[in-house]
Amino acid sequence: MEDCIFCKIINKEIPGSIVYENEKVLAFNDINPQAPVHIIVIPKKHVTTIMEADKEMSGDIINAIQEIAKQQNIDKTGFRVITNCGKDAGQTVNHLHFHILAGKQLGEKIL
Repeated sequence: MEDCIFCKIINKEIPGSIVYENEKVLAFNDINPQAPVHIIVIPKKHVTTIMEADKEMSGDIINAIQEIAKQQNIDKTGFRVITNCGKDAGQTVNHLHFHILAGKQLGEKIL
């Protein structure tokens, strides 16, 4: 999508602080972190919400999250994974994305 900021990061049209990339998934540091570790994980194929993801895409994203957790040394201490689906859930970028939050004791506050 031409106006999708995440697609522009994927296509290297705008910079992103990339922490992980493979042929299907890209992950980068959030520009407005809510925790010491706040990484956005996105599929390279543009889909709007989790409702459009298939099993292969879901598996690719989960595998990427596992790898990122190990790379960031948060696999043992714990982390939170969040995705918002649609306007009522607070989704502000219409490209499926997951937030990985870690690096401190996380309370019950929802992102």
